[in-house]
Order: sequence, then structure tokens, then C-alpha cells
Amino acid sequence: MPTSSSNAIIRVVLVEDDVDFQQMLRHMIDVAPDMQLLTVASTRAQGLQMLDVLEIDVLLVDLGLPDGSGIDVIRAAHLKQPDCGVMVCTVFGDEMHVMQSLEAGATGYLLKDSAAHSMVDEIRSLHLGGSPISPLIARQVLMRFRQQQPVVPAPLPPEATRPLLSAREHEVLELITKGFTADEIAELISVSRHTVLTFVRRIYRKLQVNSKAEAIYEARQQGLLGD
Repeated sequence: MPTSSSNAIIRVVLVEDDVDFQQMLRHMIDVAPDMQLLTVASTRAQGLQMLDVLEIDVLLVDLGLPDGSGIDVIRAAHLKQPDCGVMVCTVFGDEMHVMQSLEAGATGYLLKDSAAHSMVDEIRSLHLGGSPISPLIARQVLMRFRQQQPVVPAPLPPEATRPLLSAREHEVLELITKGFTADEIAELISVSRHTVLTFVRRIYRKLQVNSKAEAIYEARQQGLLGD
């Protein structure tokens, strides 16, 4: 049974075998008043085990682990703890690793050489529903996304083939499009921020996207948003 913790504290787990990176993150989180590093797993097997015994808000995962790929941990986290935000922290910046991580369920992707000084802020951003991505990675994703779009806009799909969003999910999607944050949406519709993030993840899953920008684009393409 997962453990519980105060909603005011962001519960972080790190899956990483680099001792220097472990120590850097420990130090940064130790001085952050709003987060706690629950544990550090140095292998794929340990990371998978943590998903069964801890309730996690933000999971930081390296891809190159001694006993396998961190992508397996990302995929398991997406299934076992769908409300947990997953961020890759790695040296791998190639398209294959990036796309496999995003498809597995990661919502953030940071290269280690650019992540150290801003890591605490990026954790907060991810927890609030953001998608922190290193500029180099964002460029790759954008270029791939553009390449996949047809030259001539595709016609809107028939109503029956559109993803079925609940009334609440549609309301949250409209508010996301208008630029409201998770906290602001929670106040507007009188639910908890945790509930808003759950709606957001359901919307992503139904639209088959991994970020707010993609969700808004896809929703407009499918006629799910008003003018």
C-alpha cells in the first residue's frame, strides 16, 4: 500500500546511478521548503519496486541505468501512478530516446548539462502541470511534429470518431486553452489541483498527446474547441 504525505510537499523520487547527480539533487531538495526527496533508486529494478511502495508526485528518471533502460520505469509509472509527473534527466538527446520517453509517458525531458541550476524550479513546474523540456529537445519535437502534419489541412473527423471527453474534461480543456494554470482551474471549477491534474492526464490520453501545446492543437484540429 502506497504511503501518504502532506499535499503541501512535492514528493520526489530519483532513479539515477550517477552519484554526483544524486548528491546535487539531494542538496537542492534539502534546502527547498516545498519538496522532499523520498528515496534514490540507482537501478531499473529498484525504480520499478519504488512504484509499488511509495506515492510519488514527481519521478525523475535517467535512461541509461546499469540493469536496463529507464524507459521501462517511465512506462510502469504511467500505468501504476498516472497522477505522477515523470521527467527524464539524461545525457541522451537523440530523437530515438526522446520520442520513446514521451511515448512511454514522460511529460518533461531535460539534458543534464542544462538542468542542474534550475532543477528545483523544473520540478515545481512539472508538478503544476507544465512540461519542462530542454531547448534542444523542444526543437527536435517541434520539427518532428511539423513533419508529420499534412500540407493540406485534413478535414474534421466525423463526430462519432472524435475522442469522447466528459463535460468536466471539456471544461478543463477550454480553460487550458485560455492559459489558466492548474491552480487557477481548480479554483474556478471548485475542485482540488490534484483532480485538475487527473483531468489533464485523461485529456492527454484520449487525445493521444504528451503536452498542452499538442492537446490544444489536436483539439482544434478535431473541432473540440469553440471559436
